[in-house]
Amino acid sequence: MVDGVLTPDPRRRLPGRGAWLHPDPECLDRAERRSAFPRALRVPGPLDTAAVRSHLQAHGARETPALDTPGSKVDPS
Repeated sequence: MVDGVLTPDPRRRLPGRGAWLHPDPECLDRAERRSAFPRALRVPGPLDTAAVRSHLQAHGARETPALDTPGSKVDPS
């Protein structure tokens, strides 16, 4: 986080506290709704997540497969 803006750190090299996030836009939406980032990073107020969202989109964040998508079921074996 730099000046209230969440900064992606895929190489995990930036100093300071960090917060893990699944590479899934739905997880980012859920974290925003629950105010998870300010709590995890121990900062007051909302944070700008635009950089994280664009990073997820640029790096092919996985989409949640539809239930009727062939091959989307878990093999029980």
